[in-house]
Order: sequence, then structure tokens, then C-alpha cells
Amino acid sequence: MAGYFGVLVSDPWLQNQFTQVELRSLKSSFMAMRRESSGGLKLAELPEKMSRLKHVGENLTEQERASFLQESYQNLDVDVDFELFLRVYLKLQALATERRGSGAKNASAFLKSPTSTLLHTISESEKASYVAHINNYLAEDEFLKKYLPIDPATNDLFEIAKDGVLICKLINVAVPGTIDERAINTKRVLNPWERNENHTLCLNSAKAIGCTVVNIGTQDFIEGRRHLVLGVISQIIKIQLLADLNLKKTPQLVELVDDSKDVEELMSLPPEKILLRWMNFQLRKGGYSRTVTNFSSDVKDAEAYAHLLNVLAPEHANPSTLTVKDPLERAKLVLEHADKMGCKRYLTAKDIVDGSPNLNLAFVAYLPAQALRLQAIVPMFTRNGLSTQTKQISFLETLPDDAQISREERVFRFWLNSMANSSYIDNVFEDLRNGWILLETLDKVSPGIVNWKIASKPPIKMPFRKVENCNQVVKIGKQLKFSLVNIAGNDIVQGNKKLILAYLWQLMRYNMLQLLKNLRFHSHGKEITDADILEWANSKVRNSGSQSRTDSFKDKSLSDGIFFLELLSAVQPRSVNWSLVTKGLSEEEKKMNATYIISIARKLGCSIFLLPEDIIEVNQKMMLTLTASIMYWNLKQPAEERPCGSSDSETGSILDTSSNSTMDDTASESSIDDNSSN
Repeated sequence: MAGYFGVLVSDPWLQNQFTQVELRSLKSSFMAMRRESSGGLKLAELPEKMSRLKHVGENLTEQERASFLQESYQNLDVDVDFELFLRVYLKLQALATERRGSGAKNASAFLKSPTSTLLHTISESEKASYVAHINNYLAEDEFLKKYLPIDPATNDLFEIAKDGVLICKLINVAVPGTIDERAINTKRVLNPWERNENHTLCLNSAKAIGCTVVNIGTQDFIEGRRHLVLGVISQIIKIQLLADLNLKKTPQLVELVDDSKDVEELMSLPPEKILLRWMNFQLRKGGYSRTVTNFSSDVKDAEAYAHLLNVLAPEHANPSTLTVKDPLERAKLVLEHADKMGCKRYLTAKDIVDGSPNLNLAFVAYLPAQALRLQAIVPMFTRNGLSTQTKQISFLETLPDDAQISREERVFRFWLNSMANSSYIDNVFEDLRNGWILLETLDKVSPGIVNWKIASKPPIKMPFRKVENCNQVVKIGKQLKFSLVNIAGNDIVQGNKKLILAYLWQLMRYNMLQLLKNLRFHSHGKEITDADILEWANSKVRNSGSQSRTDSFKDKSLSDGIFFLELLSAVQPRSVNWSLVTKGLSEEEKKMNATYIISIARKLGCSIFLLPEDIIEVNQKMMLTLTASIMYWNLKQPAEERPCGSSDSETGSILDTSSNSTMDDTASESSIDDNSSN
């Protein structure tokens, strides 16, 4: 179990208990549970959440699982990492075998089955809620309206999703402009190739907005695997609902904190944490003494909801809501209150008392925006409990607002999350400070380079242990020949933004160059440089019959997008519809070309995280990653499937001649000066 899972499971005994396929499935399930718990999974939550796992979910009741954990562990309030999750799973599995008399033979057969680890069931309530969301937001879509509304009582959702169009459109609802809809294949009857292109575009675009799609492929959508399709839809809708929970879009949120230092902390929080803070802010005003820490067990009795809605819309309050004894009846009254406010439900009373984390989060996420809308209609109420005045939050203007840093942080965050590390990254400046995720990523990029014996695994309470981890991160960076002048481990611990971005760029670039180098027909073991990639791109475009050429990845002529469209057409002639391409003369035309380039590249299979602005502004680093991603995709294709004039020997000759190029290969490395000037 070396390499990939050696990082996730460092204990040799645990490695020997599972096959790689089982570990991957359990890892996916574990990460889903962590996301549902807003990034922090407690031991006390496992009895409920493990109900979805086959064997321990089917053969043990939630009470049996809870009783066993209470007997086995003294403290159930500890955070669960993946190894502890696996140990609990094995113990519960043994208990289930003992209780049900399955016998060792059956337990062993279960462990060896690559498809039996997870009980692939779906929540009908979640499906119905997401179908209602889709019916509402996509009702007027010209292509989809002939299929809508979808009946939630059927499996029509999964049938309609099989051509990839619906999920592409849903991604654009969540994050407008992510996919250039000109790139979506929307014929009434698609051939298998066109369907596969849509799903490839969908998955790469989902990654680019922050979805976790590890171990999900295009075939899963084509075959309509319900739990995987619903999982992706769930993440997309969650991103949409939480999109406004930041200070830029809802500056009134600044009233949740007292000073500028707290504001910076608030800005670094993931949206779920901000939502919880907003909810508790309202509850304290309503006299509610408990603190809500999750969208599951803490809201099951519906008391928190009753107090919350009384604060947001007191004119609709029903005194019976707080006096009724039955949680289900209270939940029904809460939803009646929400209906009077005009809120979308997203859940039923039973979903509340069952503690459905996804649906509860969706319900609460809708409340701040709805309260603001009502405030605009009926100003006598401050319905989200936040002032509509902005004079008390003027100091927000004094906080740094570096758009370039924000864009680069987003690129590196999504790239790190695509690496299937043990923790999901919400903010690179905060979540990398203990060094662990960086060590995991380094070990994936250069297997075996990390000395895990001297690394400390989270949670890390002693500050010097974090510094030790980060010192090793810097030491490895120097081994890999990163430019790390004036960067020390403590800079990462302190969250130095420019230095962290400088390191991450070089790590991402190194990974990209290694992927290219490791292709079998590539470079004969020679290091690949930026010059090699540039010469490859120019050669491809030249051999396709075009006169276009670029001198560097900071060539301002790249801003119109024409060169990249010609490159994409050179590697896959049918990929670009030239009737849709503009001349790129105005800013609007440049943006149209840029969004088309990104969508076409993702549709081919390139995993890229840049934005149209990066092309328009000719962000040198993003130009390199885009070109390298296209090159990597092209060189992975079988030789017979590549366009004429594209051969392995040609690639080798390009590398042989350009590796000695006088082009400054360090020009695109992210030094401190680059970060400030790019």
C-alpha cells in the first residue's frame, strides 16, 4: 500500500486491513462526512453517520453503534481523522459480525469485495429537495424546459443527467459564467463521444468551483449511478446557497465581530462556519442559551429554529412553537413560520428531526438572503438581524483587497483539494499553517521525499511542532530547487500570504513539469522547462497551418485568446467552432474568447483552475499552466488519435532543441517580486 495511500494511512497494520479500492471508497465516505459536519467530524457523530456504510450500517442500529463507542472511548468530543475512522469502522464491523453470526469467512469476503464497502443508498428527501431546486432555477432554460419540471417521485433526474447538459447548466446557476454554454453539446440526441465530452466538461468545471469529485468519472454519469450523481448535485447546490456568505457580497456580516482583527478572521472562515456564526448571533439576541455547532444533532429538536425565526420575523411568531413538547410538531410549526416569510423549504419536518445535515444547511443558508430581501420590502424589520446601514462597517475599506492574491489563492486551493489530501482546504493562508497538507502534497508530487518519522499529524497543539513541519516543507522545496530566498518555515506558520503563494506556485509548476516528464514518450529523462512547453505550443500551431506565434507566456498578444484557440484546434480539430470565435478586439470580445477557451480545454479533459481574467490580463503563471495542461492532455492521447504531424519523435526533437533555449526558465517562478508585479 505504498505511495498514494501511504500518506493517508501511515500505520502499516491499518494498510494491511484494506485493499486500495476499499481505502479509496472509505476515504470518499469519510470526506463526505467531514464536509457535512462543516469540516470537523466528532467521534460522537459517527454512530449516526456510519449508517450509510454497508455491514456496520445494515447490521447494527444507531443505538448499538453509539453504546459501543461510549464503552470503547472515554472522550467522544475528539476530532476524527481518517485513521481513527478506519479503526472505529473495523471495531464496529467486528461487532456486527459477532452480533449477526456472519463468521470470519463472510467478513473476509466482504473486505475483499471492491464494490461492497459502501451501501449505495440515496436519501429520497434530498433527491426531492434538489429536484425542486432544479425545477425552480432552470425552469426557463431553453434547452431543459422541455424536460422540466422533473417528478421527484421518479428517477427521471438521473435519466436527464445522463447527457451532461443539466449538471453543466446547474454549475452555471451556482457560479455564473463558469461554463461557456457554447461549448456544451446540446443536440437532442447525442452520440457517446458528445455525451462523454459534456461529462468531462461538467466534472472539470465542478472541480474548478470547489466540488470534490475524486473517484467520480464520466462513466458514472452515463450509467446514472444515483449516489454519485446526487452527491455532485448536492455540492453544486451547496456552493450556490453559500455564495453570498462573505463580506464582499454581504458586508453587514461584519457586525458579527468587534474589530478589524476579528474581521480578518471572519474573512478566512469557510461559508458554513460563517453561517453558524450568523445563526448563533441571532439566537443570542433571542435569548437562546445553547450554541449550535452543526446542522444535524444540534437542530434536531427544532428549538433553535423556533428562536431563530422569531428573531428574523417576529410578526409571524406562533407562541405554541416554543411550548409544544413533540419535536416533530415543533418542526412543522417552524416550517409554517418559514412559509409565511416566503422561504424555500428544502426540507420537511421529518428531515429536521432526523438531523439531515445537507437539507438543514440548505434551509439555514437561504435565511440571510431572504431576510435581506424582506428588509427591502418592509424596512420596519431588520429581518436578518443585521443592520442595513454601512456607516458602522466603514473600516472594511481599510482592509487589503488584492484581487490578484484572491484569484491565486482560489486557484491553489482548488488544485490542492483536487489532490485528495486528508483534509479539505477552505483557505490556504489558514489551513496550511501546520504544514501537514503541504507535506501530503509534496509526497504525492515526489513520492517518498517526506520524512514522516519527524512529521507531526494534526491536531497539533504545540506551536513548535507546526514550525518543524513547515521547516521540512521549506527544506524539501530547496531539494526540488524551488526559489525560496528569505522563506522560512515560520513564514508559513504565520500565514505570510505572498510567501505561501510563492511556494504553492512553484509546487504546482513542479508537479506539472513532472507529469510531462514522466510520460513514456517524453524527454528521455531530461528535465522539462517552460521553454519546452512554449516551443511545443508554437510548433503545434505552426504545423496546423497558422502563422500565429507567441514569444513568451507574458506576451500581451495572448489576451485576445486567438493563439490558445488555434492551439486547441491543433490538438483536436473538431474542438473549436470558429463561427463562435470573436476577433478579440474589445474587452467584451476578449472575455468571450477566454471563457470559450477554458470550457473547451475542460471539455477535452484538461484540469485547469484559471479564470477568464487570467487570460485577458495575461497572467504569466496561468498562461503556463493552461498551455502545459493542453500539452499533457495531447501527449496522453494514443499516437493514432492525434492530428497529422503530431508524433512522438516530433515531441522528442522539440524537447531536445528547446531544452537548451536561452529563454529564462525562472521567469515564471513566483518570487516575491513576481507576486507584487504580476
